[in-house]
Amino acid sequence: MTFSHCPTAGLCANPSARCLLLNSAPALLRPVPPTPFVTRKPLAPQLHHPLSPSFDSAKLFPGRKRPGRCRRRRRLFPSASSSLELPLLPFNTSEVLVPSESKVLHLYEARYLALLEESLSRKNLFVHFVLEPIFMPGSSDGTSFAAKYGCLVLIEKVEQLDVGALVSIRGVGRVKLLNFVQAEPFLKGLVEPVQDSVAENPSETSSKVDQLTESLCNLIKLEIKLKAPKEALLQTHTANSLRWAENTPSVGCEESFIPSLAERVSFAALQPVSGSTESELLKLQREKLRAMDIKETLERLEDSLVLVKENISIVAAKLAIQSLGM
Repeated sequence: MTFSHCPTAGLCANPSARCLLLNSAPALLRPVPPTPFVTRKPLAPQLHHPLSPSFDSAKLFPGRKRPGRCRRRRRLFPSASSSLELPLLPFNTSEVLVPSESKVLHLYEARYLALLEESLSRKNLFVHFVLEPIFMPGSSDGTSFAAKYGCLVLIEKVEQLDVGALVSIRGVGRVKLLNFVQAEPFLKGLVEPVQDSVAENPSETSSKVDQLTESLCNLIKLEIKLKAPKEALLQTHTANSLRWAENTPSVGCEESFIPSLAERVSFAALQPVSGSTESELLKLQREKLRAMDIKETLERLEDSLVLVKENISIVAAKLAIQSLGM
């Protein structure tokens, strides 16, 4: 079973496979026979921004009933514990999403449009997670998948297309998948927040945040000087993530799901720089996976500072070559 994401073609999933929960830990998925395909209905001609008061999901999903009153009364944020029941969107390990990172998805299959509708009814939230292949001796083909690197996602914008919709998302904070509660038409599960341990030396952490922020600003200034296509946006990925990380996120969930300022800034450094080579992107991917596993903010800040300084050297070298007209 394979899952993949392409920035231009959108989210694609192997139509010959579905996901099923296995009663073991960690949470596992395995292929099962497909269910009948649901024919997509054409999208409505008008779509408002999902965060605006005039947004109506019925216009994006014609023919689908709005959630009933009893469903709206259901508590989205349990008070007994910090957990959420949310739609889950799976990706492969090359598509891990870290807090503060933004990306655009093209959703067009009926099940993913249904996931989008459900997410918009749940304060524009869903969970982005990675399916990591693991060897299982008891399975028919010896391979299953572990659900890892969960990230709570905020939908920032939805743009209607002739086929499907472009969905701009933002990683908010890490989450742990506790259990799958639904497999069809899309995955849904119960998640809890994952945050770093409390810093033993807050002053040292604060100092490291200042150092990293200064280095990120220097990197951004260098990136802007690089030649880019006329249609390219002036704002870099790093500037976008840093701006979000430095402000208190406005997200409709418990505070326990929102990382601290230091933790947010530590992740903001894990963005591709202008003109990255394939090898540089692969290295960044490894750094992102490591950062998602780290439990100490100071450790991640130090790693990010090393990465940013390396990126500054790389971009500076590219600028030198650019000035020579090579």
